[in-house]
Amino acid sequence: MSARTAIVVLATGRAGGTARGDAFSAVLEQPLQRSTMLGTTLRHALAAEWPLLLVTTPSLAHMASRWIATRDIVALDDAELARGRGRALAMAVAERADADGWVVLPAERPLVRPSTLRAVGTALATHAVAHAQHRGQRGEPTGYAAELFSELIALDGDDAPRRLAARYPAAVVEVDDPGVLVDAASDEGMTLARAAAADVA
Repeated sequence: MSARTAIVVLATGRAGGTARGDAFSAVLEQPLQRSTMLGTTLRHALAAEWPLLLVTTPSLAHMASRWIATRDIVALDDAELARGRGRALAMAVAERADADGWVVLPAERPLVRPSTLRAVGTALATHAVAHAQHRGQRGEPTGYAAELFSELIALDGDDAPRRLAARYPAAVVEVDDPGVLVDAASDEGMTLARAAAADVA
């Protein structure tokens, strides 16, 4: 895929889970790598040098404007947030409808490397769906090719992206990037993220 492949950072939490609303915002505001979790995720996404879009809450949108242009931020209202990450992804795809594909990175995966984002996006040249894997374990991000546009903009609910991806043969992109497995929304994940960040420093 070309640089017209878009990177979508989802910072919305999960509608049906504990990581949502103010609690999820608090997670992304935690310090990490001389920034915050959200700031670190966005820095890595920007370093991939592909078009970027952040979909998030109004409060996090204000914070994110320190790092990225407001034109690259979509803030969802409470009703849209309640419809889960499927709805958030649908709105992102509609906002970047001219993209060749979309590489979706949850904001709570702050250690994913720019090279991993590009590798998953490149796999979309020959596959409708692609996802990162490290040492045989599936991780994030997940990519969707432009041929899935009509299905993506109809997504609704937290499980909708996973169900859509399961319907297509996926490219498994093996990467030397343990960050694809680190979900910092949990206490254990945050500990791992801080330990990994300290090792890099």
